[in-house]
Amino acid sequence: MSAPKDQHFLVDPRTVERILSLLDVSDHTVLEIGPGTGILTRGLLNHGAEVIAVELDHHLCTTLALRFGPEIDKGQLLLIESDATCCNPPPFEYVVANLPYSISSKITFRLLDIGFTEAVLMYQKEFAERMVARPGTAACGRLSIMAQTYADVEACFDISPRAFNPMPMVRSTVVRLIPHEPRFFITDRKFYSDVVRVLFSHRRKTVRNGLKSFGGSLDHRQLERILGALSADILSSRPEELQLEDFAVIANAGTEQG
Repeated sequence: MSAPKDQHFLVDPRTVERILSLLDVSDHTVLEIGPGTGILTRGLLNHGAEVIAVELDHHLCTTLALRFGPEIDKGQLLLIESDATCCNPPPFEYVVANLPYSISSKITFRLLDIGFTEAVLMYQKEFAERMVARPGTAACGRLSIMAQTYADVEACFDISPRAFNPMPMVRSTVVRLIPHEPRFFITDRKFYSDVVRVLFSHRRKTVRNGLKSFGGSLDHRQLERILGALSADILSSRPEELQLEDFAVIANAGTEQG
């Protein structure tokens, strides 16, 4: 996989300090994804963190290795040249990153699968707004449900395009993620994810009609049993009208009858 072409490097020291004010990283191991030119890396080190930095771009890795040679030699910084969407880094507690826009979703859910204590991540503002959109509102979507199923999600502050080089065409938003187990029991997390995906792929349809679009994942008899297990209120609702518990009820009905 080549380096993302939509990477915008943070260059504003004041923004770095504002980000680091959200976490006490001293004496903690922090995973940084896409360190770029290293301004956030330097901030993390100055605040007493041990840093694991994952960078895909070979030329940036070479530059970072030269810039942070003393910290690498002392074991304060581990620089890994790899793709953050699929690599397996050593154990860490926190995550701090300026994520490339095009792989924000993939990396976020990869991190939730791996597990961490807390994360402070920078996203495109529109992406962040979808992450924090509350269930039961028109702005809610697949990203909102999946993120909030597995984490508390908080939009902290916006960042001006002037804080980056090259300047993006849009504003960015810093988001704090604190993972937790789902608030409602989920029998099969893979099936739960499939249900959320399918329903929001047909978000203008009712749940009843959206489930009928499930394709080969459900046979006719299983679908009829699932529809029979759900309340009329759920079946007549559209996906953005549902609460987290409703998605769990739908998914659990499918796995219990499968």
